[in-house]
Formats: sequence, C-alpha cells, structure tokens
Amino acid sequence: MPDTAPLYEGKAKIIYPTDNPHILRSHFKDDATAFNAQKKGQIVGKGAINCAISAHLFRLLESQGIATHFIDQPSSNEMTVKSVSIIPLEVVVRNIAAGSLCQQTSLALGTALKFPLVDFYYKNDSLGDPFLSEARILLLELATLAQIEELRALALKINEILTTFFQDCGITLVDFKLEFGLDQSRQILLADEISPDTCRLWDQSATDPNDRVLDKDRFRRDLGNVEQAYAKVMERVLSHSV
Repeated sequence: MPDTAPLYEGKAKIIYPTDNPHILRSHFKDDATAFNAQKKGQIVGKGAINCAISAHLFRLLESQGIATHFIDQPSSNEMTVKSVSIIPLEVVVRNIAAGSLCQQTSLALGTALKFPLVDFYYKNDSLGDPFLSEARILLLELATLAQIEELRALALKINEILTTFFQDCGITLVDFKLEFGLDQSRQILLADEISPDTCRLWDQSATDPNDRVLDKDRFRRDLGNVEQAYAKVMERVLSHSV
C-alpha cells in the first residue's frame, strides 16, 4: 500500500494519487459491507481476488471496444487507473429476477427476463441509493439526456460481452452494477470494478439454490463459504483468456 495519504476511501477501495495527476492507484480492500453498510465484515483475500477478476474483465471489455479507466495491475490488490469524475449513478443491468426486483414486483426469484433491464440509481449513501427515473436524473442534473442514452447503450453492450464470457465459465450472470466516469476530455469511461461484489453470479453446475451462489449474496444471507465462492469465480475467470 502506498505511503502517500489517500484521496478517498470507500467501502471496498482506497484511492491514492500518483506522480501523474491523471493516474491514480486503486487499492482493493478485504472489507465487506451489505444493506447500505448496515452489515459489515471481512472476506479474507477479497481485495486481491476482486482486483484480479476486475483487471481481467476490464482487459476483456477493452478488447471489445469498451473504454475503461483501467491501465495496469502493478500488485495483487492494486490497479492503476485513469482519473475520472464519477457520474453519480449506479447503472444496474438485470437478466434474471433477483434481489430488489423480486421484492418490488411479483416476479419470482430466478425468472428469466424477456429483455435485459437497465435501471439507474442515485449514488448517494445518505439517501440509500434510491431508484431514479430518467426524468429525475435530468431534474437533478446528474447526467444529460445524451449521457443517459450512452450509459444505457454501454451497459447493454457490456452485458452482452460479459454474459457470453461468464457462460463460457459455467456461470450465469444474473445481474450486475456498473459505475462510469468522465475523463479530462469528457469521454465516458467504465470505472470502479466488476467482481463478485458487484455481480450476482450463479454456478451452472450446482443444483441447490444456495450452493449455486458465487457472489456477495453469500455474505448478505450468511450462506457461508464466501471466500471459497469468490476464489472459484477467480479461478474460472482467469482460466479464460481475453
């Protein structure tokens, strides 16, 4: 971990400056939170696992034409990234009904959706990250109409790439959260991470509904074997070249 003072510390990462003002170091922590940080704990080795998975998937997406903030992975739990101004929206893509979608609708857990659903949430812990309509995003001036349309198109393209990749890994991509930022030229870049912390991932070889869970739901729901599940995802992801 760098000796310099951090610029920012979040729930899962610490961001440090570098000698280049346009490049940052992102340190992945083992800390785990759920339910808007109401539940806290640690997942041993999570930082290194999520860093490795995210770096691999960023490289995959870059190879498919998706611009990201990723530059390199200089150590097991750190990556160098381009400095961006984060758009305060969480972009959630859903392929199968789970989590809040089941709680807020009549859809049963595991229902395959007729089309990928893209939802936007306000990235604001004090408000509980509420769901936002397009009109509310515009009202709050969190993004322009053109940026909303670009975010939706990027999310669907990323979903297409990741769904195919995880399928080859024997994993079903149920849903996932993305974050984006603007670089110095105001280009939208995919930022943050893509990992079992930000995705719902189901093992296609498992028959028991609890055994199939390979993501942070194991921590949320006290299913146990969290570290093993994360490690299994890493092993499968890294075994497939980009």
